[in-house]
Amino acid sequence: MQARTRFLVRAAVAAGSAYWLATCVGAAFLVNLALHPPHRPLDAGSASALGVPVENVDLSAADGVTLRAWFAAPAQPNGAAVILLHGVADNREGVAGYARMFLARGYDVLLPDARAHGESGGAFATYGVLERDDVRRWAAWLHPHAPGCEYLFGESMGAAIAIQASAVTPGICAIAVESSFATFREIASDRIAQISRLGLWFPHTLGAPARELALAWVDIFDRVNLAEASPLAAIRRSRVPTLLIAGTADDNIPMRHSQELERAGASHSQLWIVDGAEHTGAMTADPRDFERRVTSWFATHDTPPGPVE
Repeated sequence: MQARTRFLVRAAVAAGSAYWLATCVGAAFLVNLALHPPHRPLDAGSASALGVPVENVDLSAADGVTLRAWFAAPAQPNGAAVILLHGVADNREGVAGYARMFLARGYDVLLPDARAHGESGGAFATYGVLERDDVRRWAAWLHPHAPGCEYLFGESMGAAIAIQASAVTPGICAIAVESSFATFREIASDRIAQISRLGLWFPHTLGAPARELALAWVDIFDRVNLAEASPLAAIRRSRVPTLLIAGTADDNIPMRHSQELERAGASHSQLWIVDGAEHTGAMTADPRDFERRVTSWFATHDTPPGPVE
């Protein structure tokens, strides 16, 4: 009997040790995955794809990081401008197609590289914690170039940053975003479920300590609280008209994130669900309706909603 008890105790200790080792390894993997996404450099001459003269611009972020962007104006400007924000592990080239759409409609366009992406500096990505102020600074830079409205357009991570920036950036008339996450903690759970292939029950139970350890590590050692990357909190605070776009076939950032955001911002948001669209695939799924809906959303919101609360 004593031998059996000793065996069970040893087995329990071994299992517990293995679990915590796996938790620590998993946390380290999550930290690296989140903070240091793959880097995609700009292709030489890619600015010519916009079809108009492009100005290379830069500014300094609050922490001294140099941020870089393209600025382009159409031949017949309408007085308004759009800041276009790309997704994770991408760069400004990833939203160049949307920029051409806006240029054809008379909008000035600004295409920044997010920090730690493209040609912008920064040691790591923070999914809106620092980037929302970066966008606020870009909007201030852009204002003298466009006397009319300023708008934000974002895809995936860029969508999440746009929503967060709308709550801290004065003068934004409206935003349109596709495939945003609701909160960083929630999308981290989705990533754990996708990587482990065990479903959401896993990050909500056995995988939760790895997620929380990763968040604590970044908070303590990198001094960034990624839990503050919350479009959900921002859309509750903001009153900027927000067009949310989500695809029914998005298995990267599931549609429920956008549905959650719409409920939180019910007074000033609208959700367009695109049947069959994959992650950031609404334009591919229905290009004419995409252009009509996004440009109409901007055209019908031509005054800022008032000071940010």
